[in-house]
Formats: sequence, structure tokens, C-alpha cells
Amino acid sequence: MKQLREPMALLGAALLSLLVLVAVLAPVIAPYDPRDAVGPSLQAPTFAHLLGTNDLGQDIFSQILWGTRPSLLVGVGAATVAVGVGIAVGVGAGLRGGLADTVAMRVVDVFLALPVLPLLVLIAALVGAGRATLVLVIGLVRWPEVARLTRGQTLSLRCRGYVEASREFGGGLGYVVRRHLLPALGPLITSSFVNVGAIAVLMEAGLAFLGLGDTTVISWGLMLNRALLFPGLYYSALWTWWVLPAGFAISLAVLGFTFLGVGLEPRFNPGWRRTKL
Repeated sequence: MKQLREPMALLGAALLSLLVLVAVLAPVIAPYDPRDAVGPSLQAPTFAHLLGTNDLGQDIFSQILWGTRPSLLVGVGAATVAVGVGIAVGVGAGLRGGLADTVAMRVVDVFLALPVLPLLVLIAALVGAGRATLVLVIGLVRWPEVARLTRGQTLSLRCRGYVEASREFGGGLGYVVRRHLLPALGPLITSSFVNVGAIAVLMEAGLAFLGLGDTTVISWGLMLNRALLFPGLYYSALWTWWVLPAGFAISLAVLGFTFLGVGLEPRFNPGWRRTKL
């Protein structure tokens, strides 16, 4: 598709493809087990340890590679939950109308009014922040935006002649959604998925940085948390190989999702194309 040749979309797709490849091949390309002490503590970068070691003698480069997995899994998982719930609520409300639409939108308003970060911190502190919990919680706090967007689009689509004709000829709700609405909502669904994915990666790293992440896995946020607890970190060159790589990796993942979303905007938003003409 011509629109996919947009430089931003290509750059975003390339970054995400690289991160997915690293996540899949981490056991093969990581030189050491990220949990093993494989060298002197706080060793500067060398050929044996490309990004040096932390205070426990663990290889930081190996931890960066393995940290790709939880970040992408949480990002994709939370985006799937948010988009799935948002589509179900938005499409259902838009098609049903009436009382169902009113109640659904009031629920959406309540969720949109909730302070997201304090809510995440509270749930993580009370329930624990396992990977499944993070996916579920982040997904459930991001679905209202998707629901509101899909509801508005559904209200527009249901007035189209082919949708009304399908319903007049006896097409059930499931048939109309599957045959007509979902294909038309495809661009919006894709854009929402990419946007929520970027936010979820950042939230997962933020919770781990605050010490509320899953401590049983190696993650970029947890690496930052451990590094910044080390006394005198910024009084030496330690931060250049212990803090910067993890921060750079988080930025790379978020930029990958963001570039892809921005690059796909001309295809998914006709109004954007009209303003560019």
C-alpha cells in the first residue's frame, strides 16, 4: 500500500521489528544469563561486557536484550485488552443507542475522570504487579478512549445505506458488525492499538522504576530502579553504561510505536490528507 511507504511508518515498523527480533532471539544473542554474576561488579564496558556490569557483576548488555520481552509483551497485551474492550463497548453502544448508549458513555466518562497513574500505583501496591496483572490493569484503564472513538465512528457508519439495508434484510447484530463495521473500523482499530501499545510500554517501565513491577523478570524499568538506588551513581561514570542504555531502550520502543502511528495517520485519517492538499 502506497501510504505504508511514509518514512515515519517505515521507521516505526523497522524499530518495532528490530525489537521483536531481539525479544525472540534474546536467549541466542545474549552473551550471558542476565541473572548470573559473570564479572567484577561495576566493571566499565569492555569487549567481554559491551555495556559493563552492575553492582552484582551481572552483564548489562544481556539484561537489555532480555528486558525487551516483558516490555513488548505488556505493550501488546495491554493494547489487545484495551482495544478489545473498547470496541465491544463502543460498537455495542453505537448500534444499540438509547439507554444502552447513555449508560455506556456515562461509564466511559467515569473511567476517563479517574487519575490513571495513582490508580495503577495503588492497584500494583495492593494486588502485586505480575505481568498478567499489568496487562489487565493497563488495558482496563486505557479502553475508554477507544470506546469513545469507536462509538462515534459507529454512529456514523450505522446511518450508511449498506448497513441499514443489511439490517432491513434480516442481518443480525453479529453479522452487521462482522461484515460491515469491523472492516470499516479497521484503520481506527489499528491506530488505537499502536497508540495504546506505546503508552503501555511507558507505564510498565514507570511502575517497574517505582519498584512496583514484576521483580521475577528482567525489565528495563527494574534496571533503572536498581541503578538509581546505588549511592553516588552520578558522581562517577557508572550512569553512562548503567542508566543510559535502559532509558534509550525504553525511548526506542515508545518511538517505534509513535512513529508507526504518526506514519499511518495519512491513511487512517482522511481529514489529515485534505488539510495537506
